[in-house]
Amino acid sequence: MNGDDFLAEHARLTRRFFLQAGVAAAAIAPFGTVAAAETEAKGENKNDRPAPRAKPEKAGARGEPYFTPTEDFRDVSRGKPVPHSLPEEKLREVGLTRDTWRLEVISDPDKPAKLGKQLTRADDTALDFAALLKLGERHSVRFPKVMTCLNIGCPLGMGLWEGVPLREVAWLTKPREDLRRVFYWGYHNDDPKQMFRSSLPIGRVLEDPYDLPPVILCYKLNGQWLDAERGGPVRIVVPEAYGFKSIKWLTHLVLSNIAHANDTYGEQNNDVDSPLKTFAAVLAPPADPKAGEKIAVSGYAQVGISGLTKVQVSVEPADKPRPEGDPYFTTAPWVDAELLPAPTDWGALDGGRIPPQTHGFDSSGRPKHWPLRLTNAHWTAVLPALPAGKYVLRSRTIDEKGHAQPLPRPFRKSGHAAIESITFTVKA
Repeated sequence: MNGDDFLAEHARLTRRFFLQAGVAAAAIAPFGTVAAAETEAKGENKNDRPAPRAKPEKAGARGEPYFTPTEDFRDVSRGKPVPHSLPEEKLREVGLTRDTWRLEVISDPDKPAKLGKQLTRADDTALDFAALLKLGERHSVRFPKVMTCLNIGCPLGMGLWEGVPLREVAWLTKPREDLRRVFYWGYHNDDPKQMFRSSLPIGRVLEDPYDLPPVILCYKLNGQWLDAERGGPVRIVVPEAYGFKSIKWLTHLVLSNIAHANDTYGEQNNDVDSPLKTFAAVLAPPADPKAGEKIAVSGYAQVGISGLTKVQVSVEPADKPRPEGDPYFTTAPWVDAELLPAPTDWGALDGGRIPPQTHGFDSSGRPKHWPLRLTNAHWTAVLPALPAGKYVLRSRTIDEKGHAQPLPRPFRKSGHAAIESITFTVKA
């Protein structure tokens, strides 16, 4: 399904809701029209300067089907050239095909962990793809996750990721002590300046707190082999983390006694240990509303580590002065939107069905809880008729702890959570 097909499907999903609510079809905005609305940036605290807002990309904010086909994922791969653009012969040469892939698992030479053995190319013990699949026969897991970037307010894609828990590979080295952190990187064109590294505390690797899925060495996306563009043959996927933790084209795991994160992203003033935030965004703003008519709006919410209980929207006259000392719009006239139910067609999967033993789903393939953490949900709202004039539309989430967006973590470098402001005009 291409992007245009997705927009049509998503419009159909929400159109049913709006028509049942008595909103005229002409008032329902076609999806993809957000860019036509005048948007203004609002900082995430009073000291932030306004900045251009990246609008949600349709690839990762799907209605029905829910999961993003591989070809529709948005790509922000690093590298010059990006590794997935290499010709097949070169991919084989550097170990980026399933039959040539090898993973070295070693002790950190600078801060060594005490291991029973290392897995290296030099002694022909590096883990190969067949051995990884052998581990998968006993330990494979799959879970849904939205892949998103720390610093942009749009998802890259929703996927059902499958692989072997990272801990199963770490245990192959028979670690004994002095193991505090794992760091890892992927193929980077044999250029040290292009290396991109991420890391995790060993506790997160060995245990799964808060009912999270495990960190995995991923080799399948939506039931299909992970292709080179998505980081194949093997990548890391960290369920609760932003994309920079889920390194593509994995080649090295280092078990270390280092006491702190050493992520490349940390060198760029980013909070590298911040998990996914919960926030809302508009996908379909008011479509040329007229005075005296109900107004339909809809959008999506990223469901972060803190979960989601509701989405709210507010509309205020654009010329109404905002009260001082309210950078998070707490005094805006917020009203509850409608969270759409779980999809009936999960899309991009065999028969549109959730496979058995998928984390977060019951034996019938239905989610145990909705909306699922670490994924996307969709919302709609029907606003009362307004007099002619210019207005500002905002949306926000309330998480499972009762925190209203952008709280509890309003800081830019720990992940996007700004409340967007969209200006629209009601015509006489």
